Amino acid sequence: MIIFKKLCCLILFCLFFQQSAFTQDSSRIRISLLTCTPGNELYSIFGHSALRITDSNSVTDIVYNYGTFNFDDDGFYLKFIRGQLLYYISIEDFQTFKFNYQATNRGITEQVLQLSPQEKINIQHSLNENLKEENKYYKYDFFLDNCTTRLRDLILNSKKPTPALPAVMPIDMKFREAIDIYLYKGEQYWSKLGIDILLGAPTDAVMTPSQQQFLPDNLMTALDKSLNIPVVTSKESLYKLDVHEKQVVWFTPMFFFSVLLAFFILMSLVKNRQGQAILAGLDGLLFFLTGALGFLLIFMMTATDHSMTKTNFNILWAWPTHAVIAFFVTSKKAWVKKYFLIAIVGNLLVLLAWAFLPQQMHDALIPFVILLTYRCAARYIKLRY
Repeated sequence: MIIFKKLCCLILFCLFFQQSAFTQDSSRIRISLLTCTPGNELYSIFGHSALRITDSNSVTDIVYNYGTFNFDDDGFYLKFIRGQLLYYISIEDFQTFKFNYQATNRGITEQVLQLSPQEKINIQHSLNENLKEENKYYKYDFFLDNCTTRLRDLILNSKKPTPALPAVMPIDMKFREAIDIYLYKGEQYWSKLGIDILLGAPTDAVMTPSQQQFLPDNLMTALDKSLNIPVVTSKESLYKLDVHEKQVVWFTPMFFFSVLLAFFILMSLVKNRQGQAILAGLDGLLFFLTGALGFLLIFMMTATDHSMTKTNFNILWAWPTHAVIAFFVTSKKAWVKKYFLIAIVGNLLVLLAWAFLPQQMHDALIPFVILLTYRCAARYIKLRY
């Protein structure tokens, strides 16, 4: 009889515990933020964020991803260059998502979010609403509106009271400095050069704590350190990464442009007619490519929707008019001589102001601007005497 009573009590306790647990989370939904480590390619060098929803009601385990775009979109490349390419939210089975990242040796850290049943339902509903064709697209901005900031906003808008997320980088950190950390760590030296040329002075603005969260790692850390209420209940790495030893990279932009400068100096020492003809051709190519870059900078500043390509001080040395003078490097006309003199003065002023401009200029471009100045001076002297 006593044993029977104890058994009944045990059954009642189990039923009560099960009912209590069910009452605590009647949604039977588990929501977690997935933060993926950087990859080897430029598009993946800054990492990635996605949201995982495990639903026991429908027996599903789905990953929601705001970082999807369509290569087959009409005018894809023009839209991409002009900052008008639409990204959209997509879904994927978690195991497939995990396999794809593990296959490319990219880690995934999972943070289970502390949400009430109703908050979980609201987030799931919002994501499913965004999956509808009329709602799924948005104009992507790498710094201000990307796959990470979209999830950040969804979490903060759904959880009450709203979590206060702290700064996770120095308070005077700039956008450019933040992405430089990843570019240098990933040994993307040439990508760093291209980014520094194309992104203008707005990239050198100091980030607010909220703006720091455009990077997946920063959002992950900020959620861990929420100032007012806990946001994360648990955190774990989903699998172990293979560690590869990095190789020394010697072919950097600084090395290349320094060698290019030395090559032009050596070529100028060749005084025969054939050598001078080759040098004239090289000068024409040098000025034409520099001018073409200048036209590209003007296009990025005036004809695109990119927020960070405006007010680009690289235009001070990459003059679009160089594309025209490229066809007159051997001309003896007076205006050509004056042009080279103005270019010499302009380039020298840029070099003197290099460290003081309100935009971080790439140091590897210094030997290139010196090269431009040197060739302008050589052409000016040749026309003067």
